[in-house]
Amino acid sequence: MRYGFAIDQRTCIGCHACTVACKTEHDIPVGQFRTWVKYVDKGEYPNTTREMGVMRCNHCTDAPCVTACPTQALFIREDGIVDFDNERCIGCKMCMQACPYDAIYIDEETHTAAKCNFCAHRIDAGLEPACVQVCPTQSIWMGDIEDPTSGISKFLSITPVNVRTPEQGTRPNVYYVGADSTVLDPLAAPVDGTYLWADADPLRLETAAELPGDPVSNARLTLNTAHPRPWGWKVWTYLWTKSIAAGALLLGALVILLTTDRSTLITTVAPLVTEVFLLLTAVLLVWDLKRPDRFLFLLDPRKINRRSWLALGGIFLTIGAAVGGLWFLAGAADLLDLADYTAAIDWLAWPAIPAAVMVAGYTAFLFGQAEGRDLWQSPVLFWHLQAQAAMVGAGALLVLGAFIPPAEGTMAWLSWALIAGVVAHLLITAVEFGGKHPTRNAAVAAHAITHGRYRAIFWGGSVGLAVVGALAALVTALGGPVWIALLAGLIVQPALVLHEKAFVMAAQDPPLS
Repeated sequence: MRYGFAIDQRTCIGCHACTVACKTEHDIPVGQFRTWVKYVDKGEYPNTTREMGVMRCNHCTDAPCVTACPTQALFIREDGIVDFDNERCIGCKMCMQACPYDAIYIDEETHTAAKCNFCAHRIDAGLEPACVQVCPTQSIWMGDIEDPTSGISKFLSITPVNVRTPEQGTRPNVYYVGADSTVLDPLAAPVDGTYLWADADPLRLETAAELPGDPVSNARLTLNTAHPRPWGWKVWTYLWTKSIAAGALLLGALVILLTTDRSTLITTVAPLVTEVFLLLTAVLLVWDLKRPDRFLFLLDPRKINRRSWLALGGIFLTIGAAVGGLWFLAGAADLLDLADYTAAIDWLAWPAIPAAVMVAGYTAFLFGQAEGRDLWQSPVLFWHLQAQAAMVGAGALLVLGAFIPPAEGTMAWLSWALIAGVVAHLLITAVEFGGKHPTRNAAVAAHAITHGRYRAIFWGGSVGLAVVGALAALVTALGGPVWIALLAGLIVQPALVLHEKAFVMAAQDPPLS
């Protein structure tokens, strides 16, 4: 059994009865929508036409939002309906990033995720969804797609249909009949100044000039709902703090395993840096939740979704904190002459390496579950995160090493590590943003970074500051003064922050509906 919708745009008159019925049925706040009508105008006056499309959750057979939700707040019922339990939702907005259709929003009143749920309560009572019941032209069909005797199944068998963004592989169960391609393709119709009866979504106005559009039809968006970026400065700052934590842990462990340095910087300060920046990371993650009061749900084995990399990431952060904490305690005890824990520190260096690698790299898999953000689907992102961790982790230790000197040669060693991190960062950046992209969505986002609205912070920060930092580190690596290494360590920090800002923001800019 698999419920689905078929929307006949040939008979839809754009009356918005479905929208009003949906808002009334579910008591949806003003300005938010589970189903809405999108308008696209084509041509030049007086030879213009208007195309319409009813937008909503696609109740995907392979729903990425269900996989990505860390607390199983989203789930697929036995009848195929993708439903949600707002009592489990922590407001992490991961489902919004996973949805390729802009179908999920954060309810302004409950601060939890919400979307079309096929009026599941009405289905259970033997009724049709509210939108189907009120449609004056019977343009919305619903039923069991897998039942060959159902009306919708018969309708679909004799009618050519389209689905939205089939390349995402979600197997959507909302089918469109007679819908124009400029309505189904969110990149084909940029907004042109304003909507018909409302101010245009500010984000759509910001990004309109960078969309490819359809030059043949001159299609322009004239009515849609607002879809602001779910993630902002807390997320790109978290990427930086996490990189410092992972880099300090990784490089400190490598120094222990590869050199004879057992200085305070390596045995005590390096794991302390890890703990401090993991704490900042946790604060940022909890702060970004719309329901921070529920963050402990991520530790509840009855609620946690082990397929979600947001949930798994919390486990890796905890492991990294545990290893770093034990290392710091051993180093502090040794520093205070309470006991000789040198052997314990040497032993802890081994598990610290895989722990640091996963603290740095799990975000690649988390972003990989964000099916709506194609730029984040980079096959080299895991390795990029490792390079970034080496870059800023070495930078942090170089800054502290200027005041807490390590053994001879370690500052040069850390300088070379910073240089290697920068070189790898620049090479992988060239691949991520300069190579061929598998989708237009990713290409639009990458172009915005390298040639569009983010070009200044990208070229000046991500590239320019990183190069300056590497050159400064090279001076110390070749025997120059320590204060140059301190300068290098400071310079690479804003380089990564600006890179992450462009990366996080630009990926969320291309419209999905």
